[in-house]
Amino acid sequence: MKTLVIAEKPDMGRTIAAVIEPKAKNNRSYLEGDRYIITWAIGHLLGLAEPDAYDAKYKRWKFGDLPILPVHFKIVPNPRTKDQLGTIGEVAKRCDAIVNACDAGREGQYIFALIQQQLKLNQPVKRLWISDLTAESIAKGFEGLYDSSEFENLTLAARARSEADWLIGMNASRAFTTKHNTLLSVGRVQTPVLALIYDRQKEIESFDSLTYYEIKAEFEQTGRKYIGTWQGDRLTDGEKAAALADKVRGQKGSISEYDVKDTKEYPYKLYDLTLLQREANAKYGYSAKKTLDLAQALYEKHKVISYPRTSSNYVTEQNIDGMHKALHMLKSTSYKELADGANPGLVHVNNKSVCNPTRVEDHHAILPTLRRGANLSKEEQHIYDLVIRRFISHFYPPAEYKQHTVLTVVEGETFKTNVKELLSLGWKICQPGDDNAKSSGRGKKKEEEEEQEELVSEPFQIDKGQPVICLDAEAKEKATQPPKAYTEGTLLRAMESAGKQLENEELRDAMKDAGLGTPATRAATIERLKNVGYITMQGKRITVTQKGRTAIELIRHAGVELLTSPEMTGQWERRLYQISKGEAASEKFMDNVKRFAISIIDKVRTQPKADASLFEAGEEEKSTSKSKGSRQSSAGANSRAKATPAKSTSKPGVLTPLAPCPREGCGGQLIEGRKGFGCTHYKQGCGFVIWKEYSGKKITESMLKTLLDKGQTQLLTFKDPEGDFKARIILTNRTTGGLELNKVDD
Repeated sequence: MKTLVIAEKPDMGRTIAAVIEPKAKNNRSYLEGDRYIITWAIGHLLGLAEPDAYDAKYKRWKFGDLPILPVHFKIVPNPRTKDQLGTIGEVAKRCDAIVNACDAGREGQYIFALIQQQLKLNQPVKRLWISDLTAESIAKGFEGLYDSSEFENLTLAARARSEADWLIGMNASRAFTTKHNTLLSVGRVQTPVLALIYDRQKEIESFDSLTYYEIKAEFEQTGRKYIGTWQGDRLTDGEKAAALADKVRGQKGSISEYDVKDTKEYPYKLYDLTLLQREANAKYGYSAKKTLDLAQALYEKHKVISYPRTSSNYVTEQNIDGMHKALHMLKSTSYKELADGANPGLVHVNNKSVCNPTRVEDHHAILPTLRRGANLSKEEQHIYDLVIRRFISHFYPPAEYKQHTVLTVVEGETFKTNVKELLSLGWKICQPGDDNAKSSGRGKKKEEEEEQEELVSEPFQIDKGQPVICLDAEAKEKATQPPKAYTEGTLLRAMESAGKQLENEELRDAMKDAGLGTPATRAATIERLKNVGYITMQGKRITVTQKGRTAIELIRHAGVELLTSPEMTGQWERRLYQISKGEAASEKFMDNVKRFAISIIDKVRTQPKADASLFEAGEEEKSTSKSKGSRQSSAGANSRAKATPAKSTSKPGVLTPLAPCPREGCGGQLIEGRKGFGCTHYKQGCGFVIWKEYSGKKITESMLKTLLDKGQTQLLTFKDPEGDFKARIILTNRTTGGLELNKVDD
């Protein structure tokens, strides 16, 4: 009898076979040698069954049939890959032992567990657990195979994750879909992620920009010129700001304070998958899924990097020798110059910014292997380059600077100067352009940062005891900026910390096991939100569609806000992590999920049905969503049930709902007509309307939203025969839409 080795994908299976059975016979769907038969899954060969597998009545979506709570979950083969499942079953009959060689992670464990369950494989199982697919790692891995019992808790966590997603996805999606007669996809992870995007977009839309003035002055002392920023309360009066600039211009001043300190900047952490995805999005605009696919190809096909689906930024003591060997390998590649300048002595077991075993769970940080990167596509090379440069940077010393802080006083006014003087690039030689990021970046926020801190490479020195002259001063008009829309990179960061905006790296690390999803699943979650028509991309920016907005609002109004809570769902992910470590019971977790599913049904049952107009796409959405609409599936990673999406229309006058009608108890939505913004419930008697022109001013969509949210517009200038005047437009009647002017005295 032989030993059956089951890999997760064909390439992995063939790579393993080349090491343990180099003369194996190729039988297309498996390889057979003297001791081993090596075959493979093709991703997920099995999945959780649809509801109609439990009862035929579930083929039709009816609210009255909910909740659906299987006592025991059924699994079914993927029809596209059932032949491969049959092959595994056949060759298993000739084997008396099995090696689980699927990906060393939660999903890989689950793929094998379902195969074992479906085929009733009773042979003893060993586990291959390796982080890269080099011949050395495979050979070493087979020399030290683990007993499968060591991974039972990981299997329990994987099953709990899949079944929890099914329970929430199936029940919540069917409940909201049948209640509102529009296909609405709801999920345990995807819904709170959508809520993050929705909330950020609402913040941006409701943001009221404030004009203010910043005063910059140019000083000179014995030939040395420098710029200072006025220190004081924010100035919103342009005349006062100009007067202050005039006051100091051309006047003598003195240095009231001058502080110089040496600072060091150490290399950025080694990559985990989420960090790699974030940086690839920022630098190349790659989606999270694209970066994952490219990294997976570098791992599986080219075997030039270690296992990419890791959540760790550190390595263990066992990896240090391999890192030194990889550095040596790079000396014979296009990275020779950087590798030659590196200092191997800087990477050692006591360097806690690199080697920290307590921070390594299943897999260490992404590292290069000993195989040279060759025949890579342009996009694969981009990802490989990121990994290599980050890796080499840890063999370089910190970048060194002198931080100069100067307070200059002129005519009683204080100006602050921050100068960062570069002494030594150190590791930043591996990241060209890093120090120039601020000056090359676009956008007001980056410009403001640049003005606050000047980076110089030549020596900077000021004599505190000598006077200075203010050569010039200028008051610049500025405007406060709204929060930035999410990109895939910044969204991944928010998912990693369950939506908490944590700047502190240590706190973010502590939240990793309570994030939304896992490094391996976050890309798929973002793609799903695109596919179901909840979000769309505008360049790098993610925006919520009308359908996505309505979905979140309906869920929250139904009283199941927990379903949209990133922090709550992050705690669920933490519990799954605890299950994988044997620190929590999967049965209790699943009981809580079932109770939550029941509560969702109970809450949705009493919710009023939403107007169909709430789901209609705006004109700008229709062109991108038309091809997707017919392909939407119900929520839940395993759902394949077909349903008809809401009808789209291109009839004139059927436009995007702009905001809920403010008339109490109405429930309609405001839409734009030819002459005004009226309510969709006008046929039911709602008379709310705001006309597009009032007192000579055109009411725009943004002004409409400000009126509804704040009850008044910003200060506006109106024309009058007796002289222009300033006033705000006030919404005085939230039943009819009546407006008035509120004049402001000069």
